[in-house]
This record gives sequence, structure tokens and C-alpha cells, in this order.
Amino acid sequence: MSRGLLTVVGVVLFLVSAASAQAPSPEAMAAARKLVVTLKIADQYRAVLPQLLLKLRPVVAQDRPEIEHDYDAMTAPGSDLYAPFFTSMVDQIAAVYAASFTVDELRQIEAFYAQPAGQKLLEKSDALAQASAQIGQDASQKAADELKQRLIEALRQKGHKL
Repeated sequence: MSRGLLTVVGVVLFLVSAASAQAPSPEAMAAARKLVVTLKIADQYRAVLPQLLLKLRPVVAQDRPEIEHDYDAMTAPGSDLYAPFFTSMVDQIAAVYAASFTVDELRQIEAFYAQPAGQKLLEKSDALAQASAQIGQDASQKAADELKQRLIEALRQKGHKL
């Protein structure tokens, strides 16, 4: 899942940098927020937060049990500690989508992903991306090996010693 999240974050950052300076309409933002929920982008972020807080624990608590106890209580599941960051992230992602698609397109995309086929695509997208990348790497390696042999042979026929 982390690879998928990194991909999403990378795409979002790319789109944010390319997004128009004009603010999307409230209607576009509403449609985009609905799409973000349907795409389960927020769920991916929510799943990463405990890992983030776990990595911060030794830095903040400094191996002091009294601080660790309070830290754990403050960051317990259900804590609203990161709610503002979560809301901000969702709004920023929604703004990127709203700036990238028309309201009608957002609704069409959301309608697709809300259907069983769209949900299945979301469920399988990480595995499909990994399998596709592996196929691309394998095909590239095979092509490189074969082309190397052909080029070496062609150069030898021209009298080069390789």
C-alpha cells in the first residue's frame, strides 16, 4: 500500500505544481471531495499516520517513559491530533482534482469508481502497476540483451574485434 500512496502523493504534488492559480468553484470542490472519498485516498493517508507517529515517538519522547506514556495517549487511535492535517490534505487533493477536471468529468469519474468495476480497479491497481512495471523491466532487459548480441555481431562482420 505504501507504494500506492507514494504514487498518489507524487501525482498530487505534480498536479499541484501544474494546477491553475484560480480557485475551483464550490461545486467543483464538492464533486472533487466526493471523488477523493470514493478513490479512498484519505484511507491510504489514514493508514500511514500511525507509522508516522511511531517514527516521531523516539524523537519527541527521547526515551523518557513519562513522556512516552503521554505521547501514546495523545496519539491514540481516534485522537483528533492530526484531524487538521488530514482535512487540509483532503482539501488540497480535492483542489488538484477540481482544477484538473470539469465538474461533469469529476462526476463521471466518481460514478465509475463508485461502481463494482471501479472498486475492483482500485483494489487491484497496486498489484497491476507492480506487475506492469515488472513486465516492462523484463521486456527491456530481454530487448537489451538481444540488441547487444545483434549489434556486436554486426560490428564483428564489419571487422571490429569485440
